[in-house]
Amino acid sequence: MIRARFNSKHSKLTIRHCYSPTNEAEDDDKDRWYEELQSAIRRVPAHDVLLVMGDMNAKVGNDNTNFERCMGKHGCGVMNENGRRFAVFCLENDCVIGGTIFPHKTIHKNTWIFPDGKTSNQIDHIAVNGKWMRSLQDVRTYCGADVNSDHHLLVTSIKLKLRKETSNEA
Repeated sequence: MIRARFNSKHSKLTIRHCYSPTNEAEDDDKDRWYEELQSAIRRVPAHDVLLVMGDMNAKVGNDNTNFERCMGKHGCGVMNENGRRFAVFCLENDCVIGGTIFPHKTIHKNTWIFPDGKTSNQIDHIAVNGKWMRSLQDVRTYCGADVNSDHHLLVTSIKLKLRKETSNEA
């Protein structure tokens, strides 16, 4: 996991970039990894804009039953075990999975291509804390970007509305 925190005049942005164990990994390894991520998220100040992103190896699917607060209906495929773990993590931490709330074509949602070149999945994600969800303008993949990987480039647009500073004149 990598952490970056950006300062500005009005708010701070904390980014957690992650690579989670695959769906086939042992449950103990997954539990340890999510405990480590949870510990890292607990240390992020509540007022920060928080982005948790990366290769989560999680298929969250398009059925958001019981997860309406943390995901939309525009995911791809069917939820797997890692997808359930990630959705539960987001639910417990008041985060929203950005790639599931925008109605794009599947080609602009899938982030990973299986070596056969035919199968693709949405396993890379960007989640934002719920307080800042309305700041997300878009989340999509760019298939043509040469990133020297079997993953497509996942991009988000964020627009922050900042408060105007007021002077305290007497």
